[in-house]
Amino acid sequence: MLGEIQYTLNDLFAQLGLDSTDEAIQQFVVDNQLNESTKLVDAPFWTDNQRKFLKDEYRKDAGWIEVIDDLNARLHKDNMA
Repeated sequence: MLGEIQYTLNDLFAQLGLDSTDEAIQQFVVDNQLNESTKLVDAPFWTDNQRKFLKDEYRKDAGWIEVIDDLNARLHKDNMA
């Protein structure tokens, strides 16, 4: 859609109240790999507010969906064939 904001992973981490530097994001991904059966929103490291944001934005199919999908893929990368 014309004029739609293109969010980045750094934006998502800032929105979630997490350190949004590239280095911090990389470390977060390394430290928090999920098994294939754990959904992103069910990960144990989210606060209730973070989980709600992720669920709500995903349901809306909002501008955040691409970056949420990217984070999901990164957190599940060790389980991909």
